[in-house]
Amino acid sequence: MSIFVPLQVENFEGICNNMQVNIKILKERNMFEFELIKEDKRTGARAGILHTPHGDIETPIYMPVGTRASVKALTPVQIKEVGTQILLANTYHLYLRPGESLIKKAGGIHKFMNWDGPVLTDSGGFQVFSLDGLRKISEEGVEFRSHIDGSAHMFTPEKVMQIESDIGADIIMALDECPAHDKDYDYVKKSMERTLRWAERCKAAKHNDAQALFGIIQGGMFKDLRIESAKATVAMDFPGNAIGGLSVGEAKPVMYEMLDTIMPYISKDKPRYLMGVGSPDCLLEGVERGVDMFDCVLQTRTARMGTALTSSGKLNMRNAKFQEDFGPLDTKCDCYACRNFSRAYIRHLVTMGEILGATLLSIHNIHFSLNLMKEIREAIIGDYFTEYKKEKLMEMGYAEGGMDS
Repeated sequence: MSIFVPLQVENFEGICNNMQVNIKILKERNMFEFELIKEDKRTGARAGILHTPHGDIETPIYMPVGTRASVKALTPVQIKEVGTQILLANTYHLYLRPGESLIKKAGGIHKFMNWDGPVLTDSGGFQVFSLDGLRKISEEGVEFRSHIDGSAHMFTPEKVMQIESDIGADIIMALDECPAHDKDYDYVKKSMERTLRWAERCKAAKHNDAQALFGIIQGGMFKDLRIESAKATVAMDFPGNAIGGLSVGEAKPVMYEMLDTIMPYISKDKPRYLMGVGSPDCLLEGVERGVDMFDCVLQTRTARMGTALTSSGKLNMRNAKFQEDFGPLDTKCDCYACRNFSRAYIRHLVTMGEILGATLLSIHNIHFSLNLMKEIREAIIGDYFTEYKKEKLMEMGYAEGGMDS
């Protein structure tokens, strides 16, 4: 007669826990995978594909901003038709109104706004830290008062992870502090180190395997702090790395210098996201330095102000010279607005304050930016990015002697 003797394995519980952690990592990496397709031989420009649960994203990519689960003046159908691959939404604003619990009850951000593509939510850190006089920062987090009704709130890394989980975006951002560009070295150093500690807490608090958490590199305008932040953030092994605290008032050459400084320290096998940057010249300059993802409100905000982004530069559609101009906004653009309406008509809408003017200009500006990124990607893959960038900057008036870049 045989007797079954159970196998005795030392630290069996610890092994099981490690297996569960490894399975979780594998699941996340399967859902979120960055595939590098091509890297330009002469620059850091890259073309890739970011795989997400709600679809693939071809990079480099510009991401339109839908702050309150809406890209202003556009329907989801219009957003899709211009070629949008991924949208941004804002954690701070959605937390205040309508509240993350309502969005969760609706089935998440995708169902709530009827958008079936990928969504990224920022942590709300930039918005909170812009509330000068209405917030107080501590190691625990940041206390702030709502800009809507003055009510008191607290964002901690753990709280932000819960909010972003309830909202349900594909890519979520860690809570960070975004100091002003003119803060002194000691302040920025303490802020950067706190941001790193908050990133660790965000990573520990994240529990939704269907989301990818990106860390955020800070450090102000100080090279050594930027490098320190980049090294420490990359070491945390996030699925992607964001660069925050740029385009916050500093001159563009300073921003480019910071990018040049930190890029050698940021993983090549993961997407790199430059936060809050999206003017045509910055898209080209950022891509040249190895950035994969960009977002900016410029495209829709300037549209509501009556400005068109075109292949020949910015056009102020309030200008009287367009009153009898029956050509399209941009002869090189095939967006809905350019195919169907004249500069004269759009000027009429803008000067009369008609909502359709903002809609048509938003369609055009987003399409123009997305098409620019498509051309950039083709230039990288075709090994002519350097020539393309030079020609494009000159064409749009950003070259020497042209528009102020």
